[in-house]
Amino acid sequence: MARILGIDYGGKRTGLAVTDPLQIIASALDTVPTIDLLDYLKSYCSKEEVTDFVIGQPLSLDGSDTDATPLVKAFVESLKMAFPDKNIHFVDESYTSKVAMRSLIESGVKKKDRRKKGSLDKIAATIILQDFMNERR
Repeated sequence: MARILGIDYGGKRTGLAVTDPLQIIASALDTVPTIDLLDYLKSYCSKEEVTDFVIGQPLSLDGSDTDATPLVKAFVESLKMAFPDKNIHFVDESYTSKVAMRSLIESGVKKKDRRKKGSLDKIAATIILQDFMNERR
């Protein structure tokens, strides 16, 4: 089977997560500068079979768009053009950063290391991807 790639899109950097080939477990992959994201994805997809992208959709508590929503929508349009053969899914990303931070704290990561935003982004992407996989079951 092919992998599914999770994306926690951000204005400066983007967290990425990926499933194993059997699509059982979501794991943190990387955090990349957003400006380099499409090139990174093209390189990754040339080495690994990826069928689907799961993107965190920024929504406010009432379900309406946030200030980040237009950025994500613009990125999705670029993603569709670069990967017309891939399926794109959306998952509400509400609270993923808070859950990711709690996960870092509970796993014993030191405060100094938790300040590294890249760790938080790829864990948030992992949560987004795992939520998608849980919904499919």
